[in-house]
Amino acid sequence: MELSILLEYSWVLLLLIALEGILAADNALVLAIMVKHLPEEQRKKALFYGLAGAFVFRFASLFVISFLVNVWQIQAIGALYLLFIAINHIFRKVAVNKEKEKNKEIQEKKQSGFWGTVFKVELADIAFAVDSILAAVALAVTLPDTNLPQIGGLDGGKFLVIFAGGLIGLIIMRFAAHFFVKLLHSKPGLEIAAFLIVGWVGVKLSVYTLSHPQLAILPEGFAKSPEWKITFYAVLVLIALGGWFLSKEKKELPSAEE
Repeated sequence: MELSILLEYSWVLLLLIALEGILAADNALVLAIMVKHLPEEQRKKALFYGLAGAFVFRFASLFVISFLVNVWQIQAIGALYLLFIAINHIFRKVAVNKEKEKNKEIQEKKQSGFWGTVFKVELADIAFAVDSILAAVALAVTLPDTNLPQIGGLDGGKFLVIFAGGLIGLIIMRFAAHFFVKLLHSKPGLEIAAFLIVGWVGVKLSVYTLSHPQLAILPEGFAKSPEWKITFYAVLVLIALGGWFLSKEKKELPSAEE
């Protein structure tokens, strides 16, 4: 593999790890709230089943999406979905009384037994898997092809970098979630920045869709052009820096258990 291609893949993988870390922390906090009412032993089992389900769902999502990623209609749906979850999350974060919503959700979860809670955790895992893999695919789809054999419907290099990012996200969710939850609490702007990045990735996938040969609204090579790549990553870095430096630090940690 050429050095320039290796560097580009390494950059995207690092970006995926950072984005997955923030999203995994947010997901882990949601799961912690969902299982909080269970006894400690059952709570651990529910989270373990959730982690196993998350691995299966992420791999299955990636494998399915890999066959559909070149269909412009699927690209368009994926782009709209990423834009929707970004706007929806930011709106709820900024405009809705989130603490009131959480308390209501906790009361609802207290009515669920062990297997009912596991079922809800698995449903949440499906949603998290789709969000994660769609964002990863949108980031990696414009990477140059490698000489690795094809996996599913994707170039082997693209498939592996997406899978590695998703797997690292699961590891973070299981072993490093508390660190990222603390980071999100001390730098709350990072959560909004993460979902702004998800929305910006949705814009990237939109550009990729509009330059699809069957649509040709944008020139076919525009999505892979150096000009667009530089613009995309420059805006992405500015969003991340803004999330870090514009956050007002807090001292107290959230009370939700891991």
